[in-house]
Amino acid sequence: MPRRNGIVLILAAAIGGAAQPGHNVEIADSHEIKAGDAIVRVDFARGDLDLTHDAVLAHVQAAVAAIMAYYGRFPVSKARILMIPVAERDGVLQGTTWGDMGGWPGFTRIRIGQKTTAAELADDWTTTHELVHMAFPSLSEDEHWMEEGQATYIEPVARVMTGEQKAASIWRDMVHDMPKGEPQPGDQGLDQTHTWANTYWGGALFCLVADVEIRKETGNRKGLQDALRAVVAAGGSIDQDWDLPRALAIGDKATGTQVLSHMYAEWKDNPVTVDLVELWAELGVRAAGDGVEFDDKAPLAAVRRAITANH
Repeated sequence: MPRRNGIVLILAAAIGGAAQPGHNVEIADSHEIKAGDAIVRVDFARGDLDLTHDAVLAHVQAAVAAIMAYYGRFPVSKARILMIPVAERDGVLQGTTWGDMGGWPGFTRIRIGQKTTAAELADDWTTTHELVHMAFPSLSEDEHWMEEGQATYIEPVARVMTGEQKAASIWRDMVHDMPKGEPQPGDQGLDQTHTWANTYWGGALFCLVADVEIRKETGNRKGLQDALRAVVAAGGSIDQDWDLPRALAIGDKATGTQVLSHMYAEWKDNPVTVDLVELWAELGVRAAGDGVEFDDKAPLAAVRRAITANH
């Protein structure tokens, strides 16, 4: 059996039949990825793809490896990923993830263009982003920013941990994109303002600041990763309905801090502006042309390195 990043790939026999209730999709091919004690089934709906199923499966396998690197395990006991080809399109077009569907604790549907190239697949972030959702409980609509924000933040970090991305590339993207999460006129806090920018990048900015603050308070011994691993260990996966304070309290206990709970109290009903210029300087990240340069003498350079280290 071929192995990659410690995950055993099992090629199952092709099967037919319907997908999850309501999808009414005929399955052309099915495979399983064994991820530690968990099983991830990958189904291909009928439809043409220029890429082989093996190439797409390797991409999914890399996403599973990234999730395991960040969380130390796959977050649910079994998951299903449904790949749906879209005729005459290219690229990974859209992903959606649900909990507790059709007997699967985690279920992800990915729409992939028929003409997707190997380079486009290698550059795709959607699959890993969607699998991050499986590693946190389902929240209320007001708290949805935490689900999307952490997936936006963790996806690239986890892919650096497995070597799929370079640290310089994700810090470059953070310098470019994190300002989108800063509050705009009229914003009233993360729980109250449900814009796209607030939901994805406001949530991601919360996660970045929380990660840095936890590491500052613990002498860089703990970070957001430790908090979120504790949530998963406590059963906080997508098939469970929790409120956000419950999850944050578990994370705080794991890090021995009150960073998450205190930040949530401050950010949920109030627009909080982060001095990103100062934060990048402290982390030792400098914009340089189309990329970034690192200053390893910066006060929090060790924190920056620890965020993407594969522990």
